[in-house]
Amino acid sequence: MDSDEVEQFDYLFKIVLIGDAGVGKTCIVQRFKSGLFMEQYGSTIGVDFTMKTIVIDDKKIKLQIWDTAGQERFKTITQSYYRSAHAVLLVYDITKEKSFENIEKWLEDVRKYTGNNVLKVLIGNKCDLEQARRISTEKAKLFSEKYNMFSMIEVSAKDCCNINESFINLTKELVSLHSDSKFISNDINLVLGERERQTEERGRYGTREYR
Repeated sequence: MDSDEVEQFDYLFKIVLIGDAGVGKTCIVQRFKSGLFMEQYGSTIGVDFTMKTIVIDDKKIKLQIWDTAGQERFKTITQSYYRSAHAVLLVYDITKEKSFENIEKWLEDVRKYTGNNVLKVLIGNKCDLEQARRISTEKAKLFSEKYNMFSMIEVSAKDCCNINESFINLTKELVSLHSDSKFISNDINLVLGERERQTEERGRYGTREYR
């Protein structure tokens, strides 16, 4: 493949979203990717994959975003996608206390299957449902501080509240942390190798790719 066929970029980051089923991970990804919101999405089967390129400070940054299934039966599949992640978004539903309580369990997986330097962001989705709130903002902030997360933010995929901000702020921090990293480069071989690996994994686990 000719190098002109591959989009050129300055940084490549892998971001993984995890959390219970039904908290709105897919809605968050699609709102960020395309600006669209659908009230109902089918449950993610295994892992869904999308890519988005953004520009920050004249740097072109490619984001690989992996949206994982929250059901217990898919855990052995989704855990394989944690490797080489630069950041993990731990998502809960502010109206469902159990989804927040389970964040500790998801953190255990992060500790087991990601590197020590992975950035962790706690995201409380559905902040448009204020009257149904079960988890206070303060409680979530204290939780994020306890586990040394990069940030905690409440969002609404439905209202597009703080969606872009969540990804942009995270990406800025990733650029700052990895500005000297040699492997995050405009290297055609890196892109082609990653594409081959993604194709293999999607074939193995049956993921869907959003374009």
